[in-house]
Amino acid sequence: MKRITIFLLITVLAQPCVIAGGGWPQPKKKGYFKLGQSAIISDQFYDLEGEIIDLTTISLFTTSIYAEYGITDRLTGVLYMPFFVRSTLNEVERRQSGIIEPGDAVNSFGDTDIGLKYALITGKKIALAASVTLGLPFGKTAEGFSDAGEPRILQTGDGEFNQLLMVEASRSFYPSPFYASVGAGFNNRTNDFSDEFRYSFELGYTGLKKWNLALKVNGVESLRNGDPGGGAGNGIFGNNVEFLAISPEVSYNATEKIGVAASAGFAASGSNILAAPNYSLGVFLKL
Repeated sequence: MKRITIFLLITVLAQPCVIAGGGWPQPKKKGYFKLGQSAIISDQFYDLEGEIIDLTTISLFTTSIYAEYGITDRLTGVLYMPFFVRSTLNEVERRQSGIIEPGDAVNSFGDTDIGLKYALITGKKIALAASVTLGLPFGKTAEGFSDAGEPRILQTGDGEFNQLLMVEASRSFYPSPFYASVGAGFNNRTNDFSDEFRYSFELGYTGLKKWNLALKVNGVESLRNGDPGGGAGNGIFGNNVEFLAISPEVSYNATEKIGVAASAGFAASGSNILAAPNYSLGVFLKL
């Protein structure tokens, strides 16, 4: 990863707003729900060596639901469901030959995450929680569907079933309007995909009345114990994906229950993933 470049990554799509997540569980029968829309349009790509190369413009538009619901005061159910994903490939005209390669598009459901988070420590200065998340391969893959696009690279999922184990710790610095969270986990992947080590850090500020600010750092390191190649895909769902992403986020609480959140991520490095701006906007409800 020799070249340090500022780019957004698709991983910020699954991140909730600043109030949700971390080591804090949702109280019993309380919840957080977010309807989000994101878009990434890229004509560049981090290859397996971390170098940036040019490619035909690929776009990915994702409409999703993120939810947390308190089953008990310690046990929280978590869902991320991209119910509409559109992946497109731009038309290309070859300058020397004059041949036009037509564009293509795929629309479908996306890979869905469902999990449980259990609070190990509550009521202390530091809250600690452990979670298990199952990645369900509901999206379309280039190899498994005939309508994956003429170039056979358009897809809306990776086609593998994964299990992510995470431990997260959070602390509020009240009466100072700051909080911080850290997390680490192991992601077991199937279908010859490499397993992953994941880590996160979040620093938040809640001292602006209806506004909340957060800075998130998320990273993925591949263990490279699966297919040594990148695998087929559109630059999002390949194998041996790695990145370090820095994501500022802002949310506005219009009422006690309803608000709007926007986020952007800046990746210092990456491997086998698209390199392009990604923007995310959502409306959330707190019960």
